[in-house]
Amino acid sequence: MAARIAGKPGGADVGVTIGDMTSTRFDGFGGAVGPGDFALAYLVFNTISNVTTQDGQVDVFVNAAAHLRPGGLFLIEVGVPGLRRLPPGQDTVPFTVAPGPGDTGYVGFDRYDVATQLFTSNHVTVRPDGTGRFRSVPFRYAWPAEMDLMARIAGLRLRHRWAGWDRSPFTADSENHVSVWEKV
Repeated sequence: MAARIAGKPGGADVGVTIGDMTSTRFDGFGGAVGPGDFALAYLVFNTISNVTTQDGQVDVFVNAAAHLRPGGLFLIEVGVPGLRRLPPGQDTVPFTVAPGPGDTGYVGFDRYDVATQLFTSNHVTVRPDGTGRFRSVPFRYAWPAEMDLMARIAGLRLRHRWAGWDRSPFTADSENHVSVWEKV
């Protein structure tokens, strides 16, 4: 993806830094812009959950805050775990059972470990000839209140929280949240 940016209109003017989001610092555009200069940092589509330890997730908040100027914003879009849908004694929640593209079958399910806040998102695709593919991706979920504490540790305070991009109110029934913290 980073290599494709240069071929896009204006892509030559886009700085790309590749690294671990818990620790990598953007070194700037020849000194014009660097850490502490940004108005916005964001992680969307559940990206924070790819960091599978609490310490690592705190480090993401600290690193984002280090790149923000005072008043700058850190935004996260992430799903709320579907634990309320777990029947007693079970650890798995299906989220899709459907035909896939090209007459294939597809099943998606999340498997939770509530003691560690780790879960796997599992994807099974079955082709018409009966062969299939199984893929499992590890994640760590964090509740919105836990993220607020991570933000406080990083010197940020909650400014907004919505159930989605339409800014609908976040409620106990929300399946996602878009949260915005401000650097103090």
